[in-house]
Amino acid sequence: MAIKGKAVGETFKEVKSILISQPKPERSPYYDLEKKYGLQIDWRQFIQVDPVPSKEFRKARIRPDEYSAVVFTSKNAIDHFFRICEEMRIKMSQDTKYFCLSEAISNYLQKFIVYRKRKVFTGKGKIQDLKAYFLKHKEKENFLLPCSNLGAKDAVAFLNELELTWQDAMMYKTVASDLSDLSDVFYDVLVFFSPLGLTSLFENFPDFKQNETRIAVWGNKTSKAVNDLGLTINIKAPAPESPSMTMALENYLRKSNK
Repeated sequence: MAIKGKAVGETFKEVKSILISQPKPERSPYYDLEKKYGLQIDWRQFIQVDPVPSKEFRKARIRPDEYSAVVFTSKNAIDHFFRICEEMRIKMSQDTKYFCLSEAISNYLQKFIVYRKRKVFTGKGKIQDLKAYFLKHKEKENFLLPCSNLGAKDAVAFLNELELTWQDAMMYKTVASDLSDLSDVFYDVLVFFSPLGLTSLFENFPDFKQNETRIAVWGNKTSKAVNDLGLTINIKAPAPESPSMTMALENYLRKSNK
């Protein structure tokens, strides 16, 4: 993991190997990039989601069926909410209302419930999109917010702002994956899609030095995390000339591997 990196060299030194901090997909434009430039592209999930066992969850003294509405901010939240219900032998009322951050989350919910529009409310990706629905049901509903150990800061702030009656419930944990087997491996480029990936990197390798390793990042939050750690961003997406990470990498490779 670049632990054995060399001194900092020129910015566009040839790239031969890339590590992407995500699980390997079946199909991906990265495979075309790999073939076109003769690269070695490896995939490794830097973070993982672990369930909070129902035995541990019971200590919080929260029963999901005591809440008339549930706020889902991710598919993970849905998975672990219904897992907890199953493990606790809880059956949610057919009248329970569900507030989903996005259409993708709302569609995923159909795996677990009989879908009826009058009880499922969908945003466009932000918690603020649900404001009208929250206000309409503010007086009658008691809201539960399933979340991870990292919480759901935007949702928490907004629910408090609207002065809803609500409770958060930690049902799963986002933790660093074990990357110890990469301690003697060097990659020319590391690709990160979230600040959590960088947290995992330093939890696994607290003495990590960037040296000649180039860092590619997705999004402003990840960029900020890199800067806060005193590292250098070499490749960034999205950008006007590179709306995807594969395009950003290819724009870089055109210069580094010419």
